[in-house]
Amino acid sequence: MKPTRRFNTAGTCNHADHYMIPAIPRLPDVKDMIDGKYYFVLHAPRQSGKTTCLRALTHQINSEGKYFAVTCSLATLRGAKDEDAAMRKIVSQMNIGLRSSRADELRNLAYKFNEMKYMADPDGRVRLIINDICEDLDRELIVFFDEADCIDEDPLITFLAQIRDGYLFRSNSHGTRFPRSLALVGMRDIRDYLHRVRPEGESTGLASPFNVKKESLTLADFTVEEIGSLYGQHTAETGQAFMPEAVDRAWYWTGGQPWLVNALADNVVVKQFKNDYSRAVTGTDIDQAVQDLILRNPTHFDSLAERLKEPRVRRVMEAVIVGAPSFPKGVLPGDVLYARDLGLLKADSAKGNVWNPSNPVYREIIARAMMDSQPLRESLPDDLTSRWTDGKSLDMNGLLKSFQKYWRENRQAMAEDNAVETFVYDSVDRALVSYKLADKKDIHEKIVEKIIENITGLANEAFAHIVLFAFLQRVLNGGADFIAREYGLGRTRVDICVGYKGSSYPLELKIRGAANRKNSIDQLLGYMDKCG
Repeated sequence: MKPTRRFNTAGTCNHADHYMIPAIPRLPDVKDMIDGKYYFVLHAPRQSGKTTCLRALTHQINSEGKYFAVTCSLATLRGAKDEDAAMRKIVSQMNIGLRSSRADELRNLAYKFNEMKYMADPDGRVRLIINDICEDLDRELIVFFDEADCIDEDPLITFLAQIRDGYLFRSNSHGTRFPRSLALVGMRDIRDYLHRVRPEGESTGLASPFNVKKESLTLADFTVEEIGSLYGQHTAETGQAFMPEAVDRAWYWTGGQPWLVNALADNVVVKQFKNDYSRAVTGTDIDQAVQDLILRNPTHFDSLAERLKEPRVRRVMEAVIVGAPSFPKGVLPGDVLYARDLGLLKADSAKGNVWNPSNPVYREIIARAMMDSQPLRESLPDDLTSRWTDGKSLDMNGLLKSFQKYWRENRQAMAEDNAVETFVYDSVDRALVSYKLADKKDIHEKIVEKIIENITGLANEAFAHIVLFAFLQRVLNGGADFIAREYGLGRTRVDICVGYKGSSYPLELKIRGAANRKNSIDQLLGYMDKCG
């Protein structure tokens, strides 16, 4: 039987085409914000279901008959620098939002407005059309500005200033009516709106337009029960069962991230099983789907990798990837929250100072993206592949000894991707030449190691871990059963486990010598116990 719906992996939100989880439970506090007449921010990462939830929420509000609600997409403003043009687009998008509504009153209102009426004053036209909409309705209005973080710099300040003025002077009197509640919806929290429109410590010249904000809300990921419900919709339609362990494995790998939950199921049903609905989906099938997805590297993962190129995101993730006990001084609290809002990080609820990648799939994608630099790729010899494998077993001792040799011989060349290390190497070279000690390679290495340890510390250690990840990936070249990496800020370690032909090889990487050898061995033994 051919299903009439499918798993949502395209980022679209057509309820008729896709299996859906009810949107409202994923926004448990939004009703309180509306009833309290608050203006607020709703943020969540890409492809987490924001637009789908907004459409469902807007329809529910309009159906209940207490308020009117409209969703206005600002996606068309991406890259718009001109304030006048940006405000014109917002007016047009407000009208489109009314026309797209399922509420008759709002659709009829859309055809009443002549957009040209609002084009005279860029500093007031958005406020004016919102005011006129409120004037013509017999219920209070709720407005959701979707994709609000597409507005850039000066247009953002102008837009928020109009929203704030309308908020401050709103009343039930003619000419001053304004929405009961309003939300800016996008990937970023309000802190990052502020970061984008003004450098730290500088003023925009306004009595902060951000004061309209009560607080920020985020969209909850799926629970394990909701994953079971989503997969159960497919079972009800096709008869194809998702075994309980398949749901559990999907929950483990994704942490409930909606796009990943859908993508894994789609991979099994469409790509692995070729729509053969007579086959039940097992936990092993989900595990295979994870590996397929990582190797396929879809656009969703590319967008995560792009974020890791941002210096403030990279600094945060370097601390996480080496299991640092805490973030270094160069990492600002806002940087950590920014990485969290992008969906890269989550805090361990049981340990407030521990930050981990948002889910095991992202953990692998982050590790791969961090090691994917051109100098590093070019420095790895092509003949590493299968050098320590015979198709039946893996010579892990030989592999690691070769890595140590490779690290010592190539670290200076690879450091070209690290400006601080390059500067240190060059400076020490010049100093040793001036003292006629240029041939003392052991002295050179010790001095460099000590300087870099004191100057870069965390970044230096992250670099070593990233190189090891890349080395293992090149050696095994897809022949491993798995390469599991466990890392997170506050763990004080990074655990790596390579699976090959049914055997497991747990690793600990240390670059600071043998001073903590016993502690390192204890950590490794504990990890070996965990791996069984």
